[in-house]
Amino acid sequence: MTGNREGGGGSRPRLLVAKGSFESMGGAERDLLRNLPAIAESFEVTVATLSSVSELSIACESLGLDLMHPQEIWRPPQGVLSSVLDSGMDSASRAWSSIGGFIDTLDGYDCVHLTSGDGSLALLEHIPEGVPVHLHLLEPHRGLHEDVLHRGIDGSPKRSLGLTKAMLTRARRRDITAIRGLSERGRSSISGNSSYTAGRISEVYGVPSGVLLPSVVSDEFPENAGEEEPAGVGGMQGEYVVSVGRASWVKGTWETITMLSGSGVSLAHVGGGDEEDLRKLAEHAEAEGVGIWFAPRLSSPELASLYRGALAVVSMAHGEPFGLTPIEAQSVGTPAIFVDEGGFRETVSDGVSGRLLPRDGIDQWHLALTEARDPENRSSWSANGRASISEAGLDPEGHCDRLVRILHQLI
Repeated sequence: MTGNREGGGGSRPRLLVAKGSFESMGGAERDLLRNLPAIAESFEVTVATLSSVSELSIACESLGLDLMHPQEIWRPPQGVLSSVLDSGMDSASRAWSSIGGFIDTLDGYDCVHLTSGDGSLALLEHIPEGVPVHLHLLEPHRGLHEDVLHRGIDGSPKRSLGLTKAMLTRARRRDITAIRGLSERGRSSISGNSSYTAGRISEVYGVPSGVLLPSVVSDEFPENAGEEEPAGVGGMQGEYVVSVGRASWVKGTWETITMLSGSGVSLAHVGGGDEEDLRKLAEHAEAEGVGIWFAPRLSSPELASLYRGALAVVSMAHGEPFGLTPIEAQSVGTPAIFVDEGGFRETVSDGVSGRLLPRDGIDQWHLALTEARDPENRSSWSANGRASISEAGLDPEGHCDRLVRILHQLI
């Protein structure tokens, strides 16, 4: 594929693709990486971030895209005082300024495509008023507008939730001001990653937004295992399910272990977590008689292999904005069993392409695990899921077509 440095001249609009941090390499980061090749076909792309990773460097190099980042990796300040003072926004703003020559080039782009996350919104302070901006707002800042991130791994409040809300007043106001300010700016647009997220954006910020759906690559999560896909990732013994996401209350990790108690099914958790949280989860799993394996960072072929060997891919996440794991599971051919909340409702049709279940219906979850053992269910759920993926255009080309329409309205 021809990259920016090898051809194209000035025939395509110049697009800055930016995201504050890629360090977590979660679903949002993987989605942006898989869409870059298609985006680079339609735009002359430069990528900018405050925290790069090897996967991003390799992708940009292979596509011939310029990658701009600070000499020192930026990480958001930690601690209660930093949250109260909202120092992360200020330090991110300084980090964007520290990229050599970067700020001076911003008025040369035809548009900026900014994906939300740590450090992202601080870039808005530097973008000249005349440059069009599209913000892919994956979710309203949950640490500021919900309490799910202020609970320990077992759901207990880390401190008084009322006090926490009061302490974050300044940061919450700045966040709302930034989003409303962008919405009121000329030649700007905001998109959620699902209809559910668009609704939450309206509730939290009181501004309109569209929808820019993410994607899945069939070659990355193929129906049949390819040569690069290893067998037996993790060495899981017996039946197991897979959950994906950094271990936390918001991702439902603790509740998933509780749900599996008495089922005879183990859990492979992908996404890591704080050392203390993983210790508590291991103790919880032992007490509930649930086998557990904490996976290291996995490549896509390794993750596909883990999915393929699983009884099901599951999640009890709280208000997940979209969730890539259902469509990844469906693409591979593994049953998707998810809590009936949030964006999961947009990618799983209950009883058709998987199961959507109430959070507290443990008996229903166990029944769904039994249903997942049925070869006919596994086949039909996956086939219907792949058909839905195709109909919705949840591939990089479909994503890019939607993005092109959005950006061309701004340019």
